[in-house]
Amino acid sequence: MDANLTIPALKALRRILRASELSNRQLAGATGLTPSQLLVLQEIEERGQVTPTELSTALQFGQATITNIIDRLESAGLVRRQRGEQDKRRVYLTCTEAGERTIALAPDLLQATFSQEFATLPVWEQAMILAGLDRLSDILGIARSDVAPLLDSGAIDRST
Repeated sequence: MDANLTIPALKALRRILRASELSNRQLAGATGLTPSQLLVLQEIEERGQVTPTELSTALQFGQATITNIIDRLESAGLVRRQRGEQDKRRVYLTCTEAGERTIALAPDLLQATFSQEFATLPVWEQAMILAGLDRLSDILGIARSDVAPLLDSGAIDRST
């Protein structure tokens, strides 16, 4: 076996980064959204009516991040905020018709492909990949607390 596997490892990382970049461009071109914005929009549409706190928990995004993304989606006319009928302090989010059309136009996110393919692997192989990725993030000095389950290299709450 080749003693220096650094170059092949860097090439594999580059392929992953490039796939993420191309996927993001395709999504932005089709919808004008970032992957995190589409993910939030899809979650709202799937649930029908949801609070920002429920979204934050479900997607493992910080509350401030969710608020920022919702602000952008609302400005674009893709989601609607409504005060609760019985408790006016609660805010509920729903997807607008424009939001539903945007979801229909959106290409699959890279993490959807990853999730489908990863699920087909035997558990032992999934565990090996996870261990390798965790170790890689440790090598690169990447904090574990500032990430969301999203294959995207940019800030989660950025605009396109």
